[in-house]
Amino acid sequence: MKKKKVLGLIPSRLGSKRLPQKGLLLINDLPLVVHTYRRSKLSKMLDDVIICCDDMKTINIAKKFNAKAILTSKKHKNGTERIHEGYKKLKKKYDLIVDIQGDEPLISPKHIDEVVKYHLKNLKSEIILPTLKINPLVNQNLIKVITDLDNNVLYLSRAQIPFEFKNINKDIKKHLSIISFTPNALKKFASHNQTALEKIEDIELLRALEIGIKIKSISLKGDSFSIDVKSDYYKAKKRMLTDKYFKIYKN
Repeated sequence: MKKKKVLGLIPSRLGSKRLPQKGLLLINDLPLVVHTYRRSKLSKMLDDVIICCDDMKTINIAKKFNAKAILTSKKHKNGTERIHEGYKKLKKKYDLIVDIQGDEPLISPKHIDEVVKYHLKNLKSEIILPTLKINPLVNQNLIKVITDLDNNVLYLSRAQIPFEFKNINKDIKKHLSIISFTPNALKKFASHNQTALEKIEDIELLRALEIGIKIKSISLKGDSFSIDVKSDYYKAKKRMLTDKYFKIYKN
C-alpha cells in the first residue's frame, strides 16, 4: 500500500491586533514562528513543514533560520484560508494537510503525531480537532469545544460552555491548535465566504460547522497555549528554559 503523504502548514501574519508582529518576537534567541516550525519538524508523521506568511520580513527570517516559507496574500480572513493558498501554490498532492498555528511555540511534536495517526486511520473524517481538558475558568482567548457522545464537534465558543448551572463541570475542553484537514475539506472551507457565527465569535472553524463539514474531536493529554497577549509571551519564555524539545532544536 502506498504511503500516505502528510503536509504541515504554519499560518503566520504580522498584523495581530492584540500583540503586533508576534510571530517574530524572540523567545530565547529564536523567533516565535521558528520555534513552531522546528518543533513541527520533530514530528515523525509530517513529510514536510512550511510556513505560510503574508510579509517579506517573515520570509527573510525563515531563510535566516533555514525554514521553508511561502508568501501568501494579506487579504485572508484567517489561517485556514492562508494555508489553503499555500497548499495550492505548492502544486503537490497530499493526503492530509495539518494546520499548525504559528503562535504556539510550545506545541508538542507528540500531539501532532497523535492527530495525524488518528486521521490516517479515519480518513472518512473531514477535519480532526484535538482538545485538552482545562479547569473551569473564564478566558475569552481559550476556545472551548462541545462534542456529542461520538466526539463530533457540536459547537466552539469563547464563552464559558457548557454553563455550570447546577454542577461543577470537570470536562471542559479547549481547542488545541493542530487541525488536520482532508484536501477536499480544506478546499470547501476556503471556497466559502465568512459565516455569521464565525464573525460573531471570531472562530474560523465555526464556518466549517455552518457549511456542513463534520469535525471529529480527539482528546489528548498534556498542555499547550497560544501567545495572545504579553503575559502569554513572558510565560512562554519562562517555560522554554526547561522545555525538553527546545534542548533538541535550539542550536
